[in-house]
Amino acid sequence: MIGGPRPGTAGATRACPHCKATILESSPVCPACRGHLRFDSAAQSQNAQPTQTSLKVEGSLQQPSDGATTEYSMLLTIRNERGEEVVRQLVGVGAMRPGESRTFSLTVETSESTRMRPKKH
Repeated sequence: MIGGPRPGTAGATRACPHCKATILESSPVCPACRGHLRFDSAAQSQNAQPTQTSLKVEGSLQQPSDGATTEYSMLLTIRNERGEEVVRQLVGVGAMRPGESRTFSLTVETSESTRMRPKKH
């Protein structure tokens, strides 16, 4: 996100020190590598925030035993309320040989932000 939220505000991001994935600044645990990032009281209160799975989609592809090898690309696109592309990311690529299968899962977890700063008038 170009010109994204300022540090200390809801939606601000940083790099995970373990895997370098872009994560929410408020995350006490990296969702990509599951590495713990903070152990302070702020992290404890963040952990107390209820997290819910707002969206979960899972599907499988099965390559027929008598079929050809097939290549795949998993693409993730996030759009805002106006339909404008906010993020477009190639998540993974690969190939399936005859008789192989792959399962793809997408999970969106949400929690209430405690980092909102009041708007200045």
